[in-house]
Amino acid sequence: MTTSFDDAILSLALARVAEQAALACRPLIGRGDEKAADQAAVNAMREELNKLDIQGTVVIGEGERDEAPMLYIGEEVGSGTGPAVDIALDPLEGTTITAKAMPNALTVISMAPRGTMLHAPDVYMDKLAVGPGYAENVVSLDMSPTERVEALAKAKGVSPSEITVCVLERPRHEATIAELRALGASIFLIGDGDVAGVMHCADTEATGIDMYMGSGGAPEGVLAAGALKALGGQIWGRLLFRNDDERGRAAKAGITDFNRIYARDDMVTSDVIFAATGVTQGSLVEGMKPRGDFIETQTLLLRSSTGERRLMTCRHKVA
Repeated sequence: MTTSFDDAILSLALARVAEQAALACRPLIGRGDEKAADQAAVNAMREELNKLDIQGTVVIGEGERDEAPMLYIGEEVGSGTGPAVDIALDPLEGTTITAKAMPNALTVISMAPRGTMLHAPDVYMDKLAVGPGYAENVVSLDMSPTERVEALAKAKGVSPSEITVCVLERPRHEATIAELRALGASIFLIGDGDVAGVMHCADTEATGIDMYMGSGGAPEGVLAAGALKALGGQIWGRLLFRNDDERGRAAKAGITDFNRIYARDDMVTSDVIFAATGVTQGSLVEGMKPRGDFIETQTLLLRSSTGERRLMTCRHKVA
């Protein structure tokens, strides 16, 4: 049994993990039960991971062990043979939008060699991301929203009014949104799912989105960094702490510099594979569709080592 990180073979296995998690929560789309949908995806993802010949450790998961009975941070998955790997996952990114049958719910998972993913605690992270093709550090977290848009517009050779920024619609972002609108920038508001929000920056021509900014979950920041490592683009994140308990979580995860700004390659230091399957209809991948006796899924599968992007459509026999 090989113990090397064979990303070509493992990526196809990872796609199946994401697909099965999506299929498991399909009956719960639009049913108004966020917890049931999330639990169904968690159960299916865990079951599929345990079929793989890996020595897997969940470094980004459903939370701390006492708060998450399955796929918690530190949980070991896989058969216990094969390569030692870090796993970052969000079994259902967009539990609320799944419960409401709204767009862009995904099942998301990434994998890399052991010790190469940031063990981000379950706290907030201030995030900033742009797509490929720009000079390194063309924008920064130390800039104001206005300065970021102006810098990116200059690099792109357009006016600030031609820049579109994706922002998570939350009360904490009201001042940022007001500042961007005063500048004349276009804003693409999302209600949930900031991994997908960041990924939109990597294909501006298709999505129309140039930049992502705002605070969201730190674990999702690591997942997004893995996606951008494969898609191209830059992301920066700085952990945000509301109390000493959250600082304690960070210290437990091995973080000593609480003010550090993490670039993409700080969050994921090696080659990574990434899979995302559409649960509901989305702008990155199609949602699940009935096809007679089958359910059709679409999965975006990425390998950073080669830059390969596979958009995989699969029909699954209805049990």
